[in-house]
Amino acid sequence: MLRLYKKSSDMKIIWAILLMGGMFCFSSVQAQQSPLALGVRISSNAPIINNSVSLRYYINTNHAVEGLLSFDPLAIGGLYEVFQPLGAEGLSWFYGGGAYVSFKKPANSGLQGILGLDYNFTNLPLNLSLDWKPELSLIRTVNFEPAAVGISARFVIPRK
Repeated sequence: MLRLYKKSSDMKIIWAILLMGGMFCFSSVQAQQSPLALGVRISSNAPIINNSVSLRYYINTNHAVEGLLSFDPLAIGGLYEVFQPLGAEGLSWFYGGGAYVSFKKPANSGLQGILGLDYNFTNLPLNLSLDWKPELSLIRTVNFEPAAVGISARFVIPRK
């Protein structure tokens, strides 16, 4: 029998993408109307916070906080992000940093940075990001993971 998916976490991400696609079909609001965006981040397997659910809250047009929830291993992370426009409408680059905690036994925690490109569609409630998110583990052993590259797709939640 041919197995299409190696992990149950792959199926969770596929379902999340399908759910987001369905939400896009039923919404016609502009992305700039809401400070909250929810989606998925697909990443290389090497970092602790890899494939994850992403919740980003825009404090203002240039600053945001992002929470990441990874399932394999179970871990949570938080980032503070600063955005700088790149000239084209909706396009910016961003940088920031934060921390994470892994609940895989034995537990692990550390620091993470982020640097990337971000695009907000003007007539579609969609935000896309391409980023590099290195991690520095500080508990158990000190370990630096530089190969943490990811892409995110987020549904911009409309304001009521």
